[in-house]
Amino acid sequence: MLIPSQKMNHLGTESAFSVLAKAAKLSNEGKDIINLGIGQPDFKTPAHICESAIKAITDGNHGYTPANGILPLREAVCCDLEMRRGANINPDNVLIVPGGKVTMFFAIQIFGEPGTEIIYPDPGFPIYASAINYSGAKAVPLPLLEKNGFSFSADDLLALITDKTRLIIINSPANPTGGVTPKVEMDKLAKGLEAFPNVAIMSDEIYSRMLYDTAQHASMLAYPNLKDRVIILDGWSKTYAMTGWRLGYSVWPESLIEHATKLAINSHSCVNAPTQFAGIAALEGPQDAVDEMMAAFSKRRTVIVDALNNLPGFSCIMPGGAFYAFSNITQTGMTSMELQELLLNEAGVATIAGTSFGQYGEGYVRFSYANSTENILKALDRVKSIL
Repeated sequence: MLIPSQKMNHLGTESAFSVLAKAAKLSNEGKDIINLGIGQPDFKTPAHICESAIKAITDGNHGYTPANGILPLREAVCCDLEMRRGANINPDNVLIVPGGKVTMFFAIQIFGEPGTEIIYPDPGFPIYASAINYSGAKAVPLPLLEKNGFSFSADDLLALITDKTRLIIINSPANPTGGVTPKVEMDKLAKGLEAFPNVAIMSDEIYSRMLYDTAQHASMLAYPNLKDRVIILDGWSKTYAMTGWRLGYSVWPESLIEHATKLAINSHSCVNAPTQFAGIAALEGPQDAVDEMMAAFSKRRTVIVDALNNLPGFSCIMPGGAFYAFSNITQTGMTSMELQELLLNEAGVATIAGTSFGQYGEGYVRFSYANSTENILKALDRVKSIL
């Protein structure tokens, strides 16, 4: 009998993929399923990005690359960070990775061990808590409440820090809520962290270009007093509709980049070469496709929030970023998981229960509007009919 390590019992999963698999199974059985669960743009990767990868292959770029990524890509990342966030970053502090999850896993494993604590947003991306528990650290949830627009309070976060805290994780714009934390709270957090010089910060900024109306992105790169302990998670998946390319990047302080690079060498060696050339084309090429995609998401956001607010027992605030509507369903009398299963099995609509994102997600269901307006309206008509 094989006996896996006990630490495997602490590793969770990402429910969106479980729901996707179940939805695919039902679809294969002949059931008409509309997927409003998966966080994946329904747009194609822009043609010039695809062409750059094809050219890289035909030019013979099929070998290993440096573990931290090819220099032209790291330089392109630094140029983009300077242009969009006013940050002066050395390419040597950039690590190219196969998707955003790698950055969070590396950061958590670097700081997490038994006897330590890591603070993470709840509701939040489920891999945060999963990786923290796997590391042996104690996962300390930071509640994100609807009454605050699902943004965090700097005072609430700072109050959670103890002498055991090694790392805090923040995410704005946020998954699953679409909440955007105001700059005033980021400023307060940056100032307050001066009292905790041994605490690192991982800022998940993967949705940084997905903002609506007057919402603005406040990057943790903007605070010189935190430069020596901020880790930035970002990438191409959402902004450029490149989820399947598995391409992300992270920015590390001088004291941590060597540790992160060692983890890369030990786990995946390097990111595949053609994808890295595609990443250069994305950052340096035309941005029209990004603007068009965001214009479409903005229209869909209004459509889905209005439709959700017309459902019996539902209420939904307008998200400030990303492409998720986190609907309050407490008045339906059902739990989040009960409603998720009802919608999938009876209405043929795939959604994600709020509890998949943490204990404070109970009473909510996440709807992704990374689908056509036609499908969104059709899906919510189905939901209305069974409610």
